[in-house]
Amino acid sequence: MESICIIEDEQDIADLIDHSLKREGYTTTIIRTGEEAITKVAELSPDMILLDLMLPGLGGLDVCKRIKASPETKDIPVIMLTAKSEDSDIIAGLEVGADDYVTKPFSPKILIARIRAVLRRTAFREEAEKLARISIHGIEIDVPRHEVKCSGELVRLSATEFGILLFLAKNAGWVFSRSKIISMVKGDDYPVTERSVDVQILGLRKKLGPCGDIIETVRGFGYRIVEG
Repeated sequence: MESICIIEDEQDIADLIDHSLKREGYTTTIIRTGEEAITKVAELSPDMILLDLMLPGLGGLDVCKRIKASPETKDIPVIMLTAKSEDSDIIAGLEVGADDYVTKPFSPKILIARIRAVLRRTAFREEAEKLARISIHGIEIDVPRHEVKCSGELVRLSATEFGILLFLAKNAGWVFSRSKIISMVKGDDYPVTERSVDVQILGLRKKLGPCGDIIETVRGFGYRIVEG
C-alpha cells in the first residue's frame, strides 16, 4: 500500500488523519514542523504528502516550494490542508505545486476520497510518461516529438522508419513477420512488398549506427528488437 507523510503540527488532527489512513491500509509518518519535513520527505520518498498550510516556523507554502524545487521530491503529489477557505490562499497553494487542497474541518471520508483521486491521477500521469518515452539499449524514443536519439545523438528518421522502430521497441523480445510489421505501422492492406520492409529495416539500421544492431533478423520469419 502507498506511504503518506502527514505534515501537521496539531496533534489531534494529525492523530485523526493517521488513524483514518492506517485503517485504509496506508503506511504513515507524522511530521510536526516544516523544517523537519524538508529532511524527512527526502529520506522517506513517500507516495503522497498531506501538508498543513499553517505550520509554525517554516510555513506550508515554503515547504511545498522546496519539495517541488528538489529533483528528488518534485514528483511527489501534495494535498494542502488549510483552515483558510479564501480563494487567494487556495490559489497560492496550487501555484506553488500542490495537487489538491482540503479545507478544515473535513470529513476523513472526504480526505480519503481526495487522496485516492490524486494517487490515481499520479499513476495515470506516470504511465503516460512511460509510454511517451521509451529507452532501450542506448536508444531514446520521444513519442510525442517523434524524435529518436542514439547514445544522446539525434537521429533523423522517416515517418515509416520511426513507426517500425517504435512498434518493435514497444514489443521488445517478440518476433514479427514483415507483413505484421507493415500492417501495424501503416494499417491493413497497405500496398507494400516484403522486400520493401527489408529496405526500410536496412535504412533504419544504418541511420541508428552503433545502435542498429539491436534490430535482429530472424531468418525465415522477420525481425525483432532484443529485450533490454
